[in-house]
Amino acid sequence: MTTEVQLPKVAQTKIARLARAAGRSPAATLRFVLRDGFDAVEQSIHENAIADAEFAAGATVAHADVLRDARNVVRVAKHEVRATA
Repeated sequence: MTTEVQLPKVAQTKIARLARAAGRSPAATLRFVLRDGFDAVEQSIHENAIADAEFAAGATVAHADVLRDARNVVRVAKHEVRATA
């Protein structure tokens, strides 16, 4: 079953702009907008663009390095808790 909904021109324009920025079709973008809202979709697209640029520039950290650093933080925190107990 399909249902047709007529969106205001302002909403159609905004969905088309977001779709272009995300590299998606307006229909796919509309699904996200209906689920999450315009603000959340716009923020997500913006954050993804930043992440893509950082990745392209090589400004990322390897997963193994992040895990190692996280384990070190936990180890130090445990040591500090034991020292104050």
